[in-house]
Amino acid sequence: MSETALITRIAARGDGVTDDGRHVAGAAPGDRVRPDGILIPGPNRAEPPCRHFGKCGGCQLQHVAEAALADYVRDRVIGGLEGQGVNADEVLPALLSPPHSRRRAALTALRTGRQVAIGFNAAQSNQIVDMRMCPLLLPELFALVEPVRELLGLIAPQRRPVKVKLQMLDQGVELVLEGVKAEGLDAAMALQDFAGAHRLARFVIDQGDGPETLWQPDPPTVRFGGIAVEVPVFAFLQPTVIGQDALIDAVTRAIGDAGVVADLFAGVGTFALSVQAGRKVYAAEGARDAIAALMGAANRARALVATEHRDLFRRPLVPAELNRFGAVILDPPRAGAEEQVKELAAASVPAIAYVSCNPASFARDAKILVAGGYRLDWVQPVGQFRWSTHVELAGRFSR
Repeated sequence: MSETALITRIAARGDGVTDDGRHVAGAAPGDRVRPDGILIPGPNRAEPPCRHFGKCGGCQLQHVAEAALADYVRDRVIGGLEGQGVNADEVLPALLSPPHSRRRAALTALRTGRQVAIGFNAAQSNQIVDMRMCPLLLPELFALVEPVRELLGLIAPQRRPVKVKLQMLDQGVELVLEGVKAEGLDAAMALQDFAGAHRLARFVIDQGDGPETLWQPDPPTVRFGGIAVEVPVFAFLQPTVIGQDALIDAVTRAIGDAGVVADLFAGVGTFALSVQAGRKVYAAEGARDAIAALMGAANRARALVATEHRDLFRRPLVPAELNRFGAVILDPPRAGAEEQVKELAAASVPAIAYVSCNPASFARDAKILVAGGYRLDWVQPVGQFRWSTHVELAGRFSR
């Protein structure tokens, strides 16, 4: 055994790393690698549940056992903070979403002759892995893959990729097809028949001129804090309900009993509507359709949520505005919220709940807040993208 090297951790992109720093594809912590590159399995390996694993780019870590997978998610957060020299008082154990829980997916389809391949792209490739099973997706979403394959066999152009977007809403599945043509009355009727037969909540196609809703029996909604939001086409939602609930719980803990709260990068209201009971909330968002949906939902529910369409990258809230709030919620895109965080670092807001889908940009922004006098009380890692290298988290900063 002295000639073998121990795999001690998983790197950010999913490779195993030996104790002497070598990267080994497909390795798990506790494995050993021989000088000839052969892996000797260790105690943290699992049998991949999907026959497409190794080809499909949707998953990188199905070979890693549950406990080691949770450690990986947590270690990604710790590593990002260490890279910026930031100390968190506590990094909590990671919360992983279970198999068959993903409620949204963007697949690619390609018609070649009479055959249609549909699925995620292969790892680091534009090749489509033809999906015949998927332990990630909600069963209701996967059940539509074969019917969509048959439909695209009739309407998809030859050898031109079609985007297939699926999302579970309150009323059922939303299906969006981008890059197809539905010419003539017969085609339109056939698509409506398809939507009715599969009880879709909404069916949208984009023939190149923007999305066109073909089927929508009722306004499609998602509920936050018991309030229904009529969501735009393929609106951004957290990828799993369980992961969303974990982040909402973390945000609720982070803001405590603050009576006046700002939700920045509010989207369609995941956090603003979930925490609004008993307090006043100001919600700002740069996407016009998202903030309009949030405003409509808040007005119908008579919730104390004031909304503003505002580009927080170009026009962040300044300290004079921020200091009115007892807590601020941040949920920026992957790039983080550097400009807004600089203003927060100069403000006196007592508590900040920061939700992130990128440990690196979170750590960069955390460094700015800590330099401005904040303390990182705790971080909750969340693994919504199960078996992938994508990690989310929520953290609490306090003055």
